[in-house]
Amino acid sequence: MASVVESITGEFKRYKALAEAALAQLNDDQLAAPPPGGGNSIATICWHIAGNLRSRFTDFLTADGEKPWRNREEEFAARPVTMRELLTHWEAGWKELHDTLAHLSDADLTRSVTIRGQAHRVDEALLRALAHISYHVGQVVYAAKALRGAAWKYLSIPPGQSVAFNTAPSGQRPDEQIARLRAT
Repeated sequence: MASVVESITGEFKRYKALAEAALAQLNDDQLAAPPPGGGNSIATICWHIAGNLRSRFTDFLTADGEKPWRNREEEFAARPVTMRELLTHWEAGWKELHDTLAHLSDADLTRSVTIRGQAHRVDEALLRALAHISYHVGQVVYAAKALRGAAWKYLSIPPGQSVAFNTAPSGQRPDEQIARLRAT
């Protein structure tokens, strides 16, 4: 049975793979395009996710999660980027998260960390971060689907295939879903 930290790590990895599978369907121009109806571009959302992860998980147990060097407002600036530039920035944020998670154990979950001057237990901070990331990954997937239109390749159960899937469900664990997403 997986530990709590291992389970949370698996969910972070699942959402990272989901976003990357959506990104893989886009070209550079689509990264910076506002989604239909307006709002932040996929590049902006991914830039923010990376900045948030770097800030929150650099020196996670010893320093406030909102670092003085972070410029959150700049994360939301419109920017043309190539996929390579975006993924380089993206990976830097995820590296901080995964390096931190690799050194945590369930015994650390009741320790205290600070975010914007407020104390949180480690488990609360991890769940808060997971919810934040999943919210933004949902935005990325939704915007990518809208930008791709009929060319979109579904990342979950395609419409009309729920019954067939439910008769033989597979790939529900994070590592299984990640493998399936990477194969698409």
